Amino acid sequence: MSAYEFSVEVQPRYLPDQSDPEQGVYAFAYTVTIRNTGRVAAQLISRHWIITDANGRVEEVKGLGVVGHQPLLKPGEGFEYTSWTRLATPRGTMGGSYFCVAEDGERFEAPIPAFSLAAQRHNLH
Repeated sequence: MSAYEFSVEVQPRYLPDQSDPEQGVYAFAYTVTIRNTGRVAAQLISRHWIITDANGRVEEVKGLGVVGHQPLLKPGEGFEYTSWTRLATPRGTMGGSYFCVAEDGERFEAPIPAFSLAAQRHNLH
């Protein structure tokens, strides 16, 4: 086990109520669970997302914290949040990394494994 390590899991879902396929707008929510799997307490400082749609168009999103928070996680602690994004196509991918700083000043990146975004074609009604 590394001293400096966050694990990241993401559960995406399509938001048909927020989407307008005729206008080329597909909305997706994603719930992220971040867990400190290292041996040293560390704080998530910033995020870097790479969002790619089915046409190969890439959007990079960088910013401080996540949903207004910069969680400080002790070993074993987790933080969960939900956010959303829009694509111009019904399919795409997201991935990236979090920049973190440990209590002892060590800086490290926590990778966000790439995951798929896909609009369901059937109605759930």
